[in-house]
Amino acid sequence: MSTHDHPHRSTGLPLPSFKRRAAAHAASPAAHTHTHTTRAYAFASLRLFMGAVFLWAFLDKTFGFGYATVSGKGWIDGGSPTKGFLSGVAAGPMESTFHSWAGDAWADWLFMAGLLGIGLALVSGVALRLAAAAGTAMMILMWMAEWPPAKHLADGSLSMSTNPVVDYHVVYAVALIALALASAGDALGAGGRWAKLPFVRDRSWLR
Repeated sequence: MSTHDHPHRSTGLPLPSFKRRAAAHAASPAAHTHTHTTRAYAFASLRLFMGAVFLWAFLDKTFGFGYATVSGKGWIDGGSPTKGFLSGVAAGPMESTFHSWAGDAWADWLFMAGLLGIGLALVSGVALRLAAAAGTAMMILMWMAEWPPAKHLADGSLSMSTNPVVDYHVVYAVALIALALASAGDALGAGGRWAKLPFVRDRSWLR
C-alpha cells in the first residue's frame, strides 16, 4: 500500500492566525485609540471616586456632618479625628501603641493632612505617586489597627473579620498604586500639565 503526503490538508482544528490578527490590529489604529481612551477614562473615573472618598472623610471629620462623625464633635469643634478610632483598637500587635497615639495633636494633624492631601491629589490628578505612597502607608496603619487576622478581640468576643488578609484597606492601597502607575491624572485631570512643569519633569517621584 502506498502512502501520500498531503501537506496542505486541514487538521480539522481551527487554529488562531496570529499574523492575520496582528495585521488587523495594525490596520485599525482607530480601534486602538478608542481602547486607550476608554482605559484612560476608566482609570480617571476610579481616581475621582477614590478622591471623593478621602475628601468626604476629611470634611466629615472636620465639620461633623452627623454621619461617621457626630454633629458638634468635629475637629473644628474641638473633637479629635483619631481618638475614637485608635482608642477602640482591640486586637493586634500594635494595640497599646495605637492607644497611646489616640487623640494626640500630632496624630490628628498628620491624619487629617493625609486625608486632605491624598483627596486633593486624586481629584486634581497631580502628584499621584506621592498620594499613592502616603495613602498606602495610611492604609497599612489602619489595617494594623483593625487587625483582620484576629478571630477574637482582646475581650474575647468575635472580631467578625470578613477576610483575614484582604480587606478594603488593602484594596484601596492597590488601587492607589495602580492609579499612579497608570498616570491616571492625565485624563479628566491636570496630571499631564503637572508632569511638564520643570521641577516635576526632573523629579519623577513628584508625578
